[in-house]
Amino acid sequence: MTTAQPARSTQRRFQLRLALLVALGVFAQESVWNFHDSQTPVTLAEYTTSVALIGLIMGLDNIIGIVVQPLMGYFSDRFRGRWGRRTPFIVVGAPIAALLFVLIPLAPTFPILIAVIVLFSLTANSFKPITEALIADQQVPEHRSKANAVGRFASGLTIIVSALLSLFVVDESVELAYVISAVVMIACFAILLVSLKESRTVAYRAVVDEDKELGRETTGFFGVLKDIVTDRDRSRLVMILAVIVTWGAWAAVRALLTLYGVEQLGLSRGEAGGLTLPASVAFLLVIIPLAILSDRFGRRRVMRIGIIVFAIGTLSAFAFSGSTTATLVGILIAAAGFAGFAANAAVMLWNLAPSQRLLGVYTGIFAVAQAIGSSAGPAAVGGLVDATDWSFLMLFVAVLSLIGLLLTFGVRREYSDAQLAEQKFGDAERAG
Repeated sequence: MTTAQPARSTQRRFQLRLALLVALGVFAQESVWNFHDSQTPVTLAEYTTSVALIGLIMGLDNIIGIVVQPLMGYFSDRFRGRWGRRTPFIVVGAPIAALLFVLIPLAPTFPILIAVIVLFSLTANSFKPITEALIADQQVPEHRSKANAVGRFASGLTIIVSALLSLFVVDESVELAYVISAVVMIACFAILLVSLKESRTVAYRAVVDEDKELGRETTGFFGVLKDIVTDRDRSRLVMILAVIVTWGAWAAVRALLTLYGVEQLGLSRGEAGGLTLPASVAFLLVIIPLAILSDRFGRRRVMRIGIIVFAIGTLSAFAFSGSTTATLVGILIAAAGFAGFAANAAVMLWNLAPSQRLLGVYTGIFAVAQAIGSSAGPAAVGGLVDATDWSFLMLFVAVLSLIGLLLTFGVRREYSDAQLAEQKFGDAERAG
């Protein structure tokens, strides 16, 4: 089957201002999540010495997200209001999440602390896919890789912000650090929502015009899932599996690399923890250029090349598994390769959705695949290491990534014909 290419015109430009605004929203939510992942386990450790229990509580956000994110994405797809279809969920959810987040270090008892963490995870997960769906909403299909890469870049920067808060504020006042993180989230969202004015955007008006001409989208939530599973063209289903496997490989590297540094390379805990820094820098440096190449030369091609580079990097580290330098270089190469996949994975699902009016639920589906991979990948690779030796870690990761590569060859197209046809409504709005 040939790849359907979008009709191009001088009006179909990349909306840089909108991409930067939405990236500010991504930065807002991810800054809180990263600080939560970094410091809340220490708060939990004040009440329990069980690492397993701490891990279980911290993992609840993934479990909650698997259920909540696609549902909330679906609800936002169907909503129409004076503020748009995504904005109302953020306006309600963000302040509640911020308040709950501030209460985490103030909880007086362990049961209350767990309750606050669960409520925070539930609320923050409820608008997470909605913020990310704005990335796809505000760009035509052929420019979504660039917009997604800007969002990923913003997400990567939050790791630095979280580290700075931990370094300069936490030891003085952990409560203040939580407050600062929450205030940053609210301030960034306020700038986004005031500047965006979603109900006035071309994207939202195009959806409303499409509703008037074709009627409201009536596909139910489970109907969306059934359509993916039963479609004779397996591109969407296979892409979801590729996300699970490839993201699982990357998650295994991130989760197990510090232990690998201690057990295999003989580094101290602090030295081993620094192994991820070059990889993070490499990821940030290449993701936007790779997205530009993807929009020009094809997302499947860049994804596949990226996974191959990822595998080369991990195999290089495996070949010299006793060398810290070789590990650093290998992980740097692997991170640069993974960026090619990360820039395009969500975009592939957005562009394969049967309607632009379903971008929210497809964002949620991507988040579920990402969460499953992030949980299953480290567990599977860790189990293989338990059965063999730490020296094989990078080999197992490389094999997993190559399975992801094979899955991408089952993705037979990059665009949904129906969604491309819907672009006439956006083009009409721009022309008007």
